[in-house]
Amino acid sequence: MPKPVKSALAHLQTKGRIALAVAAFGMLLAGCAETQLAVHGVKRLGGQSQPAQVGNYKIGNPYEIAGQWYYPAVDYEYTETGIASWYGPKFHGKKTANGEIFDQYEVSAAHRTLPLPSIVRVTNLENGKSIKVRVNDRGPFAHGRIIDMSRRAAQLLGFERKGTAKVMVEVIEAESRQIAAIAQGKAAPQVTVAEQNTVSAAPRDVVETVRLDDGPITDSGEPTTSHIKLTPPSSSASVETAPLDGVVEEAAIVEVTPVTSSSIYVQAGAFSIYDNALNLRNRLYDLAPSKIEPIDVKGTTFYRVRLGPLETVPEADILLERVIATGQNGAKVVVECADGGSATSGC
Repeated sequence: MPKPVKSALAHLQTKGRIALAVAAFGMLLAGCAETQLAVHGVKRLGGQSQPAQVGNYKIGNPYEIAGQWYYPAVDYEYTETGIASWYGPKFHGKKTANGEIFDQYEVSAAHRTLPLPSIVRVTNLENGKSIKVRVNDRGPFAHGRIIDMSRRAAQLLGFERKGTAKVMVEVIEAESRQIAAIAQGKAAPQVTVAEQNTVSAAPRDVVETVRLDDGPITDSGEPTTSHIKLTPPSSSASVETAPLDGVVEEAAIVEVTPVTSSSIYVQAGAFSIYDNALNLRNRLYDLAPSKIEPIDVKGTTFYRVRLGPLETVPEADILLERVIATGQNGAKVVVECADGGSATSGC
């Protein structure tokens, strides 16, 4: 065989061996990536990362804060609208009410009465974004707030810079029961069909760093394993504003649904006897426009006294304090659809 031909064949054989080696190495890397995704999938619970620590299961006794009594209880039918706030740097690294270490880069929340831990869906009624959140702490105790989100959760819901948002909070019964059983040592995490699909997803070649308000995590409805750089809140935020950067592996799924306009009211009280509601409305008549709304709760009609509507959260805060000053310690801020419908039907 001529020498040039032998040389060419040898060159091709060498290139072939290199190509096979590269292919084998690529398959090895892909296998490693799939293993990492599998571990990531097993850790997921309710569309979010399940932390290494789940904390103690806790309901707790009734307690009083600033003259207001709170009654923790299991309530798998819980749904409420109101104003959400967020907390972060000031509490980062400290213990939560059920013994976990609060991490502002994880998706979590504080609630005054739900069992710890619980899983809730929080929907921002201003932009339609919603996520599932693990409740592991008590709070907020500022008047006019129904839930305190971690900084990360507030970013995903799109209100970190604003500081507050009109939200709907709904307990997810099946996942709340499951995480409660895990916290009590009665069950192990389960891998759902959705998580198995996540395991088979193709690995990414590049880890992206993006701004949370510009990134792909908000509207796609799909989880991403990108590393996300947290951005500090603007000076207009009404909560902690100390700059603090960090990196977190994103696994929360943000869903987006259509929303209609909604308004803020101060609910001064709710009564099973109409005359009691009428008397309260008359006492508060000079504070703001008001109305009495009947609502059926498990076969019993209650009459709610509501003042408003109000355009902004600061306006609602001022009116709420005035109502509380009249002796209505149970008054609260609520959100109602502009067409009079219930927020639970898609306000």
